[in-house]
Amino acid sequence: MSACPAPGKAEDAELLAEIALGVRSVEAIFLPGLALRWISPSIEALTGFTAADCVAAADPFELLVFEDDRVFCRRMAQRVAAEESAQAFELRLRARDGRAVWVQTHWRPRADGGLRLSAEHIQARKETEFTLLETVAELRRQEALRELYLVRSNDERQRLAALLNLIRLGILFIDHDRRVLYHNRAMLAIWGYPPDTVLVGCRDAVLKERAPVVLADPAGYLAHIHRTVRAKQSISEEYEFRFADGRIATDRSAVVAGGEAGRRIGRLWIYEDVTVARRTSMQLVELAERDELTGLYNRRRFHEELGRMLADAGRRGSRLGLLAFDLDGFKPINDSFGHQAGDEVLVRLARELGRTVRRNETLFRIGGDEFALLVPEGSTEGLCELAHRLVETVGAMRFVFEGRAARVTASVGIARFPDNAREGEALVAAADEALYRAKSEGRNRAAVSGRRADESARMPSSNPDEPASRED
Repeated sequence: MSACPAPGKAEDAELLAEIALGVRSVEAIFLPGLALRWISPSIEALTGFTAADCVAAADPFELLVFEDDRVFCRRMAQRVAAEESAQAFELRLRARDGRAVWVQTHWRPRADGGLRLSAEHIQARKETEFTLLETVAELRRQEALRELYLVRSNDERQRLAALLNLIRLGILFIDHDRRVLYHNRAMLAIWGYPPDTVLVGCRDAVLKERAPVVLADPAGYLAHIHRTVRAKQSISEEYEFRFADGRIATDRSAVVAGGEAGRRIGRLWIYEDVTVARRTSMQLVELAERDELTGLYNRRRFHEELGRMLADAGRRGSRLGLLAFDLDGFKPINDSFGHQAGDEVLVRLARELGRTVRRNETLFRIGGDEFALLVPEGSTEGLCELAHRLVETVGAMRFVFEGRAARVTASVGIARFPDNAREGEALVAAADEALYRAKSEGRNRAAVSGRRADESARMPSSNPDEPASRED
């Protein structure tokens, strides 16, 4: 398509046509006042408007320049004309189909007061720039998100660490390379480390080396660790162990899986110092099994120990002796001087008899003024000698209440497993039978049961939870 020269300017038309053929960009000439005089045919390939369309337009800026860029373009063209200085800037042309087409424009003033425009198509470059800008923006957004996540993650870790450091459970995490990834302060305290110790990054060997230093049974604990690690269970059973200083602790562990494949990434250990709980439990058991007045084991503990010792003697094929005794003359003291005097008798009696019995012999207060003594491996002769010592010890005790002298004596019944009985209730009945005989024969003495274990007749025994009542 040929250019459209102004009428009466043939020489200019030839020059402009020559220019149009020699360049690939869009070239245009503006008259003073920004009226379009001429534009190269290449405008059609760029925008879809012909050169004739452009020259015929009442306002070439309205026709060719994208709406958002018109004010800026017109102002810049006016500046070039006014200041007579060249300007270059990018803008968007408007295509016939409404598209925006990016061009790089160069504006130069002409001697006649008009302007010359050269516009180079840069759509591909701008699209590349936009893509790069979008990519950079996305990268920056992702980086900002990562930083935000890192900050949040760090905050979460700090909050979690603060929380874990406040609890009394010791926490230790060992990774699959057997290195410490995390531990809290309670773990250090339980294992006796200084509070500023840092084990993170250390191999688990440092913990195994710690065991012989602080544990009462390091070999047993290390064997437990070995079994736990080799076992296939994801959560281990609770294990109780003791420290050399007397503290008691428990541990449990769990395999930790991570990632989409759920592979093992380490093992989490939880430690708890249960010293106070165990001691409290033992104290409660002790209170439940001890006579409040004398401190001796009570009736309940007597029946537990009797059953345990009988089972042990049965397995080993050994003997077990039982001495059942009560006090002669105790009821008159209670009646004459009151229960406080009776309590004093019982307390002193328990203290004196405690010095008489040996370590493997266990003394019980069954109730009231009734007592029992269990003697492992007791022969008949040895049991008789022990019974006579008890009788002599009790008989030698003297009391004074309200200025009046008082004394008690003891009657003792002796029975033996398996000679006199083969089970607990029968053994108690045999000892009671002998005790009654000692009383009937004059008191202040001991008597040996004459029953045989295979006798079918059984003497009625008292309820094991209720003390028997005997006349003094």
